[in-house]
Amino acid sequence: MKRWLPFLKSDPTVAVIRLSGVIGTQRRGALNDATLAPVIEKAFAKGKPDAVALELNSPGGSPVQSSLIGARIRRLAAEKEIPVIAFVEDVAASGGYWLAAAADEIYADPSSVVGSIGVISASFGVHEFIKEHGVERRVYTAGKSKSMLDPFRPENPEDVARLKTLLEDIHANFIDHIKDRRGDKLPADLDLFTGEIWLARRAQELGLIDGIGHLLPVLKDRFGDKVKLRRYGVRRGLMSRFGMQMVQDAVHGIEERAAFARFGL
Repeated sequence: MKRWLPFLKSDPTVAVIRLSGVIGTQRRGALNDATLAPVIEKAFAKGKPDAVALELNSPGGSPVQSSLIGARIRRLAAEKEIPVIAFVEDVAASGGYWLAAAADEIYADPSSVVGSIGVISASFGVHEFIKEHGVERRVYTAGKSKSMLDPFRPENPEDVARLKTLLEDIHANFIDHIKDRRGDKLPADLDLFTGEIWLARRAQELGLIDGIGHLLPVLKDRFGDKVKLRRYGVRRGLMSRFGMQMVQDAVHGIEERAAFARFGL
């Protein structure tokens, strides 16, 4: 009611967007721009919040989806002139740190894992296995690079060189994003873009985050004890809520658990 009466002062309001999980398009429940777009747009638009807080817990994932989500947050923050504050829980690594850097300020728990500013591509090779079991691989292509990095064929040095070039280019995009968002806070004499990870206190010393703190205490300190939180997140589908997607959810859980396990979590 106060927001509609100009002579009454409204209590401060902060929109809280939960971003938890692996970033990508293939896994069920993964963070991606298509799924999060209506959530993010609503958080910035409803009731003109005093700030938007990102409740962040992600080991990373797709660089493209990380970029799309981060760009949407920055566009809306600029258009509506709303500050964005990120709060890291267990981890903001790789693409997860890309999202954190979309905020104007980043806070974390002392034991939060931060960083991993790098790019990785993992695969496997089973050509020896299928050879031992009498399996013949038949592939026909138009274009010599069409079957690049085929796991059923011996590794080709030219394919590896091409892949490394792609990874370096993506890494350069990642570095540009971090320098654009955090450049004046980063030490000029240290290379922070090696893929290394740090706990929050060291990350603060390096300028990767702005402070140690949890969401509610920091927001109360910033906006007062009467600050109101409006929470936004992706809702689970009806079938999932009734347990109709148990197998898919179990597979996704295993994949996500493996992604978090890379950081000892």
